[in-house]
Amino acid sequence: MADGAVGFLLKKIEYLVGREWDLLKSIGGGVDNLRRELESMNALLKDADARGEQDHQFRVWVQHVRDLAYAIDNVLDMFTFHLAHEHQTNQVLEFLTRLGSSQWLTRFNARHLIGNQIQEINTKLDSIKPTKERYNAMLIPSGSQASSSSNSHPGNYTFFAPRIASLYAEEADIVGIEQPKSKLISWALDQGRPTCNVMFVVGMGGSGKTALVKKVYESVKAEFDCHAWITASRSKEKLELLWGIFNRLSCPTVEPTPLSSTHFNQVDLLDKLMNHLRGKRYIIVLDDLWVKDVWESIHCALPKDTFSRIIITTRRGDIANSCSDSSSIDVHEVQPLPHEKAQELFYKKTFPPCGICPRGLVDRSKSILEKCEGLPLGIIEIGKFLSNKEKTEYEWKRLHDGLESELKREGRLSHIMRVLSISYNDLPYHLKYCFLYMSNFPEVTIKRRRLIRLWIAEGFIRRETGRELEDIGEEYLKELIDRSLIQTSEWDFDGRPRLCRVHNLMHKIILSKARDENFSIVFKDTATNLHGEKTRRLSIQKGVFNISQEKFPVARALFMFESETPPPYHHNLDIPSSLQLLRVLHLEGAPNLDTFPSEITELLLLTYLCLSNTRIESIPKSLGNLSNLETLDLKQTLVTKLPKKITELGKLRHLLVYYYNLAGSISFDSVKGFELSKDISKLRNLQKLSFVKANKHLISSLGHLTQLRKLGIIDLSEAEGPILCNSIQVLQNLQSLNVTSLHKEAYLNLQDINNPPSLLQRLYLKGRLQKMPGWISKLHDLVRIRLKWSRLTHDPIPILQDLPNLLEFQLLDAYTGTQLEFSAGKFQKLKILEFEQLEQLKVVILESGSMPGLQKLIIRRCNNLEQVPVGIDDLIHLKELTLYDMPQNFVSRIEKSRGELCHLKQDSGIRFMIDIDKPCKGHGSQWSIEMRMMVPHEKYCHSTKS
Repeated sequence: MADGAVGFLLKKIEYLVGREWDLLKSIGGGVDNLRRELESMNALLKDADARGEQDHQFRVWVQHVRDLAYAIDNVLDMFTFHLAHEHQTNQVLEFLTRLGSSQWLTRFNARHLIGNQIQEINTKLDSIKPTKERYNAMLIPSGSQASSSSNSHPGNYTFFAPRIASLYAEEADIVGIEQPKSKLISWALDQGRPTCNVMFVVGMGGSGKTALVKKVYESVKAEFDCHAWITASRSKEKLELLWGIFNRLSCPTVEPTPLSSTHFNQVDLLDKLMNHLRGKRYIIVLDDLWVKDVWESIHCALPKDTFSRIIITTRRGDIANSCSDSSSIDVHEVQPLPHEKAQELFYKKTFPPCGICPRGLVDRSKSILEKCEGLPLGIIEIGKFLSNKEKTEYEWKRLHDGLESELKREGRLSHIMRVLSISYNDLPYHLKYCFLYMSNFPEVTIKRRRLIRLWIAEGFIRRETGRELEDIGEEYLKELIDRSLIQTSEWDFDGRPRLCRVHNLMHKIILSKARDENFSIVFKDTATNLHGEKTRRLSIQKGVFNISQEKFPVARALFMFESETPPPYHHNLDIPSSLQLLRVLHLEGAPNLDTFPSEITELLLLTYLCLSNTRIESIPKSLGNLSNLETLDLKQTLVTKLPKKITELGKLRHLLVYYYNLAGSISFDSVKGFELSKDISKLRNLQKLSFVKANKHLISSLGHLTQLRKLGIIDLSEAEGPILCNSIQVLQNLQSLNVTSLHKEAYLNLQDINNPPSLLQRLYLKGRLQKMPGWISKLHDLVRIRLKWSRLTHDPIPILQDLPNLLEFQLLDAYTGTQLEFSAGKFQKLKILEFEQLEQLKVVILESGSMPGLQKLIIRRCNNLEQVPVGIDDLIHLKELTLYDMPQNFVSRIEKSRGELCHLKQDSGIRFMIDIDKPCKGHGSQWSIEMRMMVPHEKYCHSTKS
């Protein structure tokens, strides 16, 4: 992790040098010396990590490097603080005093103090330089033995031990693989694939990839002329792997010749391998692949014109996905064990030989098993551990409550940590910080957009010319997901992750790593040891914690989450004055917070402020002093007006101020927004603005916000519509547009757009429309459109049906006609179709070939609809038909024997849901309907949020 700290710091120095070099020179050449020394140390750390150097003395040296990197980071942030408020030198001096620099207080100004601290750090760097040079010498390869001797490095145990254990797994350890095993065997023996085909088997560490593929390999290898199982592993060189494959294929019964005794180069080996395999049917398994170019080197030497198979196991889904564009390459993602199989495996390992759990331990076993989340490695190791413990509630509770400690110790459960940590150690430095950041959140989900905004606020995302930080952050997240480190718990309709999380066991591991490396500390109870003077990030998740009584002079982030047990008394949150370096303040749902803490306006480096889900009603003018603020999140607060000073925050990127009324059914005025000055044109970096109350001057100023990607406007009058149209035509970066009229009966006048934003993907129009705006048909990238209370008299379908990327279409009281007809060949990509409160609608006709990819059809409160849509049986990909609040005569027709849905085949896989007072089932075996009861706010909250 020290290479993460050093790498991040080097980027920070580079950024500061680019912006403030003249001022940096004023504090001497110390920064240049810091950079040179850190670059050298960073190279050493990366080399050591790649070769597995992990002896105790080296770990101590790494800790020294990390501490110095943090110290340098503190000084640089003090320098930034000084640049922002040079005239407030007294504040800097007071802050340095809190860091133990009081002896300089009356002798030097702020720049001299910072310069002296840099010199002091340079001295400390010099003191550990001999250790660095010694390790650097140890890592220099010596002759030709370097590449072939990698197995001798002690760190390689981390890479090889898990593979060996998986290869020789006991039969009792392998459960729940019948279906994937059968699938992979069928693929391997499929005569319809006469050429060489490749299967990537992808999953997180400990998910059973190797055990599964070993079973498949043993079952099918006799069907091929030659076969080879090769452990790729992160420590092996390409030449070594090629030699291993050739040895295994050419002489499978002979002890392999060591690579060091041969004189082949890579080209020679590729030629020999290709000549040997020409005309043969072969199967090769590459187990534990980590590097893409290793696979590419091997792949080019393998003949493609014979019936052959290659199976690759890897945690690196990014490698698999980058190769899967070919029809000959498939990807199989290993899934967690289902509950029944996980319980079976756990009981086998925990209660041998009978595999029966005592009645008194069933509940505790269940809670322990839930923490494993279907991961075979965790289930097996924890089961073995408990099998040697007394079968008592006390012992089970000790493990349950102390699982994080048990994973960390040098005991049996440390094997779980070793296996799972390999994926973390393999990350490049810029992703290590991003992944470790997940330790700040409870073991629940976090929204994708929020996570990326936080990464940006902390400076974890590297700037690239011509690209927005948010787009780069999306790529970071995708890579962490592809590497099987972050999981997607909920997908958005367009296939992007909506909610993210970390596997429970991995979460406990990164909690431990974050604490050990002073990256962050989580407060869950009074026993938590905070180390306030070193704490860089503090996450308060449970219990009562009075933060004002603590000092955190180097803290960069403070998180406070809604507690299950809020304080028994009312009090306002006091922010300590020691938090001068704070960049992130996340107080979502902070208990009893109904007044804006005045201390926040003194946090001069703050870039991210979230006060969502609190009872705050107003924001002070002094918030305009936070010149570094990039995100202001006031969602679900009572704030309805922002001071004019907000428009002076030139770095602001995300301004989110709105309140959804989720109590009861959906209503026209369910969204409350905020008022803002016309001077909004000063916010040239703004990317997200929602929901702002319309007025003529503000709307005309929107055209200056050319970086805007998401815009939400409420209370738009008919007269203001053309003004908004003029602004929208300028906002060519706009991706999401949400417009609500002044009241339910007011018209949205949005016809006058000749050049709509070409990147627009989401369009939400709420209010009456005289006709469908014709410019919508030009929106090539549009994936979602929701029309609410539009009351159109003309069919909107012709405007929308040829949009090439439309995935979701919703009509809520948006059409007053009696019939909707979807023509053949139209809506080619539509996945979700929703009708709600179309009072006059009687018939929906789906012509054969329309909406060929439709997966979900939702119908709500369409009281005159006479029957299910005609042609529904042609929707071959339909997975869900949901009916809410439909009249009894409609439901009765469905309930009748041989009713309207009987023609749908039993094996169609369609799930039927009807919201009625009693369950109903079809008579006969062809179809069934599942009752689904929902409370009103649950029913509608997802569809109203955009």
